[in-house]
Amino acid sequence: MRRSTLRTTPASRNGRRTLRSLADLAQAGLVPPGRLAALERVAAEYAVAITPAVAELIDPADPADPIARQFVPAAAEGDVRPRESADPIGDDAHSPVEGIVHRYPDRVLLKLVHVCAVYCRFCFRRAMVGPGKRRALPPAAMAAALDYIRAHPEIWEVILTGGDPLVLSPRRLREVVRGLAAVDHVKVIRTHTRIPVVDPARITAEMVRALKAGGKASYVVLHANHPRELTAEARAACARFVDAGIPMLSQSVLLRGVNDDAETLGALMRAFVECRIKPYYLHHGDLAPGTAHLRTTIAEGQELMRRLRGRYSGLCQPSYVLDIPGGYGKVPIGPGYLAERAGCYEITDHCGLRHAYCDEVAFAPAAPPAETSNDIKGLRSSGERPGP
Repeated sequence: MRRSTLRTTPASRNGRRTLRSLADLAQAGLVPPGRLAALERVAAEYAVAITPAVAELIDPADPADPIARQFVPAAAEGDVRPRESADPIGDDAHSPVEGIVHRYPDRVLLKLVHVCAVYCRFCFRRAMVGPGKRRALPPAAMAAALDYIRAHPEIWEVILTGGDPLVLSPRRLREVVRGLAAVDHVKVIRTHTRIPVVDPARITAEMVRALKAGGKASYVVLHANHPRELTAEARAACARFVDAGIPMLSQSVLLRGVNDDAETLGALMRAFVECRIKPYYLHHGDLAPGTAHLRTTIAEGQELMRRLRGRYSGLCQPSYVLDIPGGYGKVPIGPGYLAERAGCYEITDHCGLRHAYCDEVAFAPAAPPAETSNDIKGLRSSGERPGP
């Protein structure tokens, strides 16, 4: 009988198990019994799972606890706004075969699973993951995905995602990585995960070895949103990757009530750097259904980035990005520091002071091509491109 490729037993810690229902949350003291009825519809719509490692970080006495805010269901999730969507970043529009998202020319997502160890309340794939969804990519679909990658020599990087790919067994991950490593034009294999934070004991030497492939560059991108998530055990799990020669990057989501102040966000970025994890992306919250209470405005995010600049090391500066709704891709939306003024520039420093700067070059710069005109008055909010 073939062994399952997924971890079939819940994470356990000191005899505690993953909390997977409202009753579990109430028994653990994370949801008052009087709120259960109001949360039933939310819990029926979107998956619930809180590992012991995460539950231990939550302060039940704090109604604004930033860890609980990420994982414990809230009645506000029933408030779905008109612009919110079950596929807010347009994965489906760029999925030529099951499991593949090919949005950018040189890289693809390979969605191996549709389950996670924990379920974030703000997840942009929240309508696609969890119990009742297809757990792992079936063998035939996996073969078709590999065929697609082989047939497209422009694919330089494959990003393993889901769900969380590290819920798979090391054996299965090893099979996937070896299959990708056999494709000559694939040079980079990147894995996105929350497991080092939410179930750090799962990051074993065997798991680390499974992600390495001779002749290929392996990267791991850790998702964490609050400095408290980087416990001693989580840091040790990350060190197992880095010590084995796998570089790590971070991605975080800007979340109201979690990390939307400069001190918390700065402490998170410093914690990453201390773990030898380079801050990579700070995502603006996607328009996933029922997540308006967790989103900030772009202006608030830009102000936070201004406050990080100059006050925290350059190593601690992520790129603040927005996935344009509809599948048009990810763009940087950080604050601007440069404005043209009468043939020169006005530069704003990290203290808000403005300075003049003029180019001094020994040659005449070429005129920009006509197609780079920044006149976008005719574009619609749907993302319509200019005509030829």
